[in-house]
This record gives sequence, C-alpha cells and structure tokens, in this order.
Amino acid sequence: MILHGGLGVLVSESRGGSKMNPVVGLDVAKGESQVQAFLDKSKPFGKSFSMKHTREELDRFISLLNEIEVMTGQMPMVILESTGHYHSPVIQCLEEHEVLYILLNPIISYQAKRSSLRKVKTDAIDAYQLCVLYYKEDFEPHKNRGIQLLNLRNLSRQQEIVTNMYVEAKLQFHTILDQVFPEYRKVFGDLYSKVSLLMLKKYPTSEDVIAAGESKLAECVMEFCPRRSSQWALDKANKLMESASRNPFQKVVYDSHLINLQMYIELLFQYQGHLSELENRIVSLASELEEYKVVQSIPGIGEKIAATIISEIGEIDRFSHPKKLVAFAGVDPSVHSSGKFTATTNRITKRGSSRLRHALYLAVLCGIRSSRNKKLKEFYDKKKSEGKPAKVAIVACINKLLHWIYALLNRKESFLDIA
Repeated sequence: MILHGGLGVLVSESRGGSKMNPVVGLDVAKGESQVQAFLDKSKPFGKSFSMKHTREELDRFISLLNEIEVMTGQMPMVILESTGHYHSPVIQCLEEHEVLYILLNPIISYQAKRSSLRKVKTDAIDAYQLCVLYYKEDFEPHKNRGIQLLNLRNLSRQQEIVTNMYVEAKLQFHTILDQVFPEYRKVFGDLYSKVSLLMLKKYPTSEDVIAAGESKLAECVMEFCPRRSSQWALDKANKLMESASRNPFQKVVYDSHLINLQMYIELLFQYQGHLSELENRIVSLASELEEYKVVQSIPGIGEKIAATIISEIGEIDRFSHPKKLVAFAGVDPSVHSSGKFTATTNRITKRGSSRLRHALYLAVLCGIRSSRNKKLKEFYDKKKSEGKPAKVAIVACINKLLHWIYALLNRKESFLDIA
C-alpha cells in the first residue's frame, strides 16, 4: 500500500513561510476508507489511497498523520462522515492516539457535493471534497462523549431495536392465536403476562382446556402465579373454560399452527427477558451520571426518557448555544425565501437525531397531560389560545423543553431551582 507520493517535493514546499493548516479527509465504507491529505488550502498531499480497517493499516495511517505534523508543524485534523457503525474502528483509533477529528453529518457534505458543476462520484473524489469543505466551513472538532455516555447510548438504541422486534413478534403471535384460540384473549387482563403465556403454552387448544377441567386449571394458575388468591385462580379457570366452549376452533386441523404458537410464546419470553435486562442496565448506568438526575427533575420525564435524552445529547458543552441543540434535535424551522417570496408555512427540518426528537415528544405529552408540568402546560395553552394547531403547539413545547434542558445541564441545577 502506497500511503503518499512525492514526499521530497512537498517537504520543500512546506519549509518556511506561514503556519500551515493540514487536514485528512476519509470517505468511510464497510471495512475500508479512502484517504486524501491536504497540507494546506489548495495543497493536496500526494494521491488518494485506500486503507483497510485493520490494526496494521490503521497504525500506518497514524504514522502518516505524524509525518504530516513534522512537515507542517501541526497535527492534521481528520474529517469524515458519520456512517452508522462503519467508522467505529477509525474513531477508536483516533481517540486512542488523541487525534482531533470532525464527524460530519452526511447531509452537510451531500449539499456541498451538489454545489459542484461536475457530476462525478467516486470514493477518491468524496475524500478530496471533504478536505475542500474543511477549508470552506468553520467546523468544531468532535468532543469525546465519554465511555459512560456512549455505553448508555448504545444500550438505549439496542433497547429500541429489541422493542421493535418484540412488537413484531407480538403481531405474529396474534395472527397464530386467531387461528387456534381467539377467545383466549378474554381470559387474562394482560395477554403477555407470565401466567397468561404459561397457561396458553400448557393448554393451547379448547380440547386441552376442557380435558383438564376447572379444578386442574385453577391449580396451574396458582402454580404459575402464587402471589394471587385461590379465588382469583378459580375465576380465571372458569373464564378459561367459558372461552374454550366459545372458541370456533374446537379442533385444530393444522399441527403447524400449534408448533408456531409454541415458538412465538418462547420468543416473547426471550424478548421480555432481554428488555428487562436492558432496562436494568440502562437505569444502573444512567444513575451514575449527574445529567440523568438533572433531566429527570423535569416533570413528565421518567427513567427511560431521561436516559434516552442524555445519551443522545452527550456532552452539553458540544453546543455553544441552545439553538444548536434545537437544530441537533431537528425541531428547528426550515425557512424558504427567494426574492420577494417568503413561505408562510415552515415545517421542522427533522434532520437531527430522530431518537432524541421522539423522546422529547413523549416527554412533552407526559408533561402536559394532567398538568404534570404546569409551566409547560401553561405554555401549551398559550400557544393554543393564539390559534396554533395542536402539532405546532407541541413542537413549540419541545423547543421550550430543549432550552430548559440546555440551561439545566450547563448550570447543573434541578428543574425546581429555576421554576
């Protein structure tokens, strides 16, 4: 792998004169990155090259950065796009060696590429354009969010993924139950409770229920849920017998339905266990952070929402103004104006963190319901009295909530201190 070319010529160019401002652009893909270095504005350093995300080649990349530092008198800034998890090996390597980097929103670089007259798309050109963009814009280096916050963010996002899988499994479970024992839904208040799923697993058909009899069913209910009274168990056994007699499928024709039903019951138990463990770990990790208690002091924000908010925001000093935090959440208004025309209806950009935006939306709903958060409810009512639609009023409340969160986290005060 040739890291750079024409080193002797470039060294002679960099000697003497004003201090240089080097940068290295990375176009990140799965397992590899395209690299382009600049010693200063309009001074590319050799040709672009491909770098595998292996320990050996990452170490060579760090050596290149050190060489550029010797040549220019300054460690080059590294600029790259946020690419899901593909950039993780590079970021970890840069943080281990304490190299400053700019993690760019892909939307920003995409807009810059669109402004070019030449419609050419290659990894080498993308890396080159990132360097050009660095000299055009005033970007701030990425600030390390800390291992705790990153762990919290990863767990919160994993919880969201598993929750979506759990919801999908419940939908599939409903489909199978409708073809085997649809009347079973009316037996227990919570269809997905431990006792409900265990009883259905043991007695999946009307034939099984009727053959067991009411007394046997009551014993099983007591066994699976010993904290409830014997009378409650008898009531549930009676309901189960009645549901079995009303069930349109007195005999199950397809054994495959029973196999699928058993499989989905096991799957639901597994997802419930995973979600319970994730929730415990999230609360345990978040409780160690001061920001968690500060955000949770706002009425309407519970444990789960508070953990999501602080994990998505990260270090609050990343934002020099509350408006930047609002933009990060994607609830800032998009403005469209050209010549004498100015749009009267502006929607929110939705270009920031969708997870943060959703958590804030839930926090606002919880705050204005039953007036849990009186200040927020007063603000919501004020917007409604001005003739604003409900959705617009809620977005305004999210904006207000973000300003509160920004102030609280910077001052390290609870909500009651500024109420």
